Amino acid sequence: MRKTSLSASQRADLIGTLKARFERNTRQHPGLGWIKMVSRLETNEDKLGSLYQMEQTGGEPDVVTLEPKSSDYLFVDCSEESPKGRFSLCYDQEALESRKEHKPRDSTVGMANAIGIELLTEVQYRKLQSLGEFDLKTSS
Repeated sequence: MRKTSLSASQRADLIGTLKARFERNTRQHPGLGWIKMVSRLETNEDKLGSLYQMEQTGGEPDVVTLEPKSSDYLFVDCSEESPKGRFSLCYDQEALESRKEHKPRDSTVGMANAIGIELLTEVQYRKLQSLGEFDLKTSS
């Protein structure tokens, strides 16, 4: 995983962006309080770095409740369509290597690993779709 050390300014900007998005989208995380969630997040520099990189590629990470009984906070990209910084990708390394013409620049699995995030399972993806309108113009 790529380590990202955030400056104080980058950290403050990211936390501000996440807070605004959190407050705008309470339907995605019923019963979850900002203070408890952010205090836990602020103690994990790697997670902040991953969220920062998701933002840098045009994503809109927000905390969602996909498994109500879990005590984990799950941040998911909640953008309306695939972020511009994550276009021209195939699924995995095998698919990337098999392309002879018009080869994508990377794979989804490779990029996720590089920024320290995991891909949603099909069940998680379908649950996400029940929370709002995400990924409307593409089939990520």
